[in-house]
Amino acid sequence: MNVLNQEEGRDWVIYHADCVDVVRAMADDSVHYSIFSPPFASLYTYSASDRDMGNSADGEEFAKHFEFLVGELLRVMKPGRLLSFHCMNLPTSKARDGVIGLRDFRGELIRMFENAGWIYHSEVCIWKDPVTAMQRTKALGLLHKTIRKDSAMSRQGIPDYLVTMRKPGANPDPIPHTHESFPVQMWQRYADPVWSSSRGVDDDGFDIHTGKGSAGESTVIVPGNTLQFRSAREHDDERHICPLQLSVIRRGIRLWSNPGDTVLSPFAGIGSEGHVALEEGRRFVGAELKSSYFGQACRNLRSAVSQGSLF
Repeated sequence: MNVLNQEEGRDWVIYHADCVDVVRAMADDSVHYSIFSPPFASLYTYSASDRDMGNSADGEEFAKHFEFLVGELLRVMKPGRLLSFHCMNLPTSKARDGVIGLRDFRGELIRMFENAGWIYHSEVCIWKDPVTAMQRTKALGLLHKTIRKDSAMSRQGIPDYLVTMRKPGANPDPIPHTHESFPVQMWQRYADPVWSSSRGVDDDGFDIHTGKGSAGESTVIVPGNTLQFRSAREHDDERHICPLQLSVIRRGIRLWSNPGDTVLSPFAGIGSEGHVALEEGRRFVGAELKSSYFGQACRNLRSAVSQGSLF
């Protein structure tokens, strides 16, 4: 395995390496749950590395690279256990794609996993504020002037998805929950097929207005509830960092893993999945190719404080 560097601590290890190399070196049936955001196939440039899947020239090239990982993920996952990936459908442009529209990236990923032998288990739609998206992207379909000029070109905002796949076979280690650890009210929020993204207080008690915790109960996913990422920015290769919201990760880990389980993120980024996994009393294995992300991930993993029963 070609590892540039690695760091580890109590119940976590992260490799500065190509994720395919890392997962290929892992033992069969050794992972209990995986959650991550794959590169959004040429939508953003994350690094200048030739091994960066986000540097693919088009969707076909991305798929050829990503399929290597999907098969290895199936091998290392325990039977009957789950993998969740966060994604969105991708806007197309006339300059790059010849047309203005949407590309079914979510569906492409699902089919890649199914072709490798995974079972399509479930998904949740994470609603996003279209006004915020319009202000950030200036997308033609979201501009109000498009309604006045030709509403045939107007469209809805593009939501995120958390898609979950299952490895065939019987789960050797059931994931039981008690009424105390998973009350009916919590399950109702988690089972809702649409999770709202809003300015307010989310499951983690994070208030976007103050940046501090609160005791409030809510069903929303607050966009600002992420790990610190600004120090991971670099000037020579990319301008996009969008870490996954901690409450999305926490819902997946709480619902689909046991304390002490191993959680894997092949695209660890700044360490969001690992940070939450450690807080929830799980073990973590991650891989990250970009140097600045890897450095920030190490800092975030070291700062994680367990709230679970593992310790």
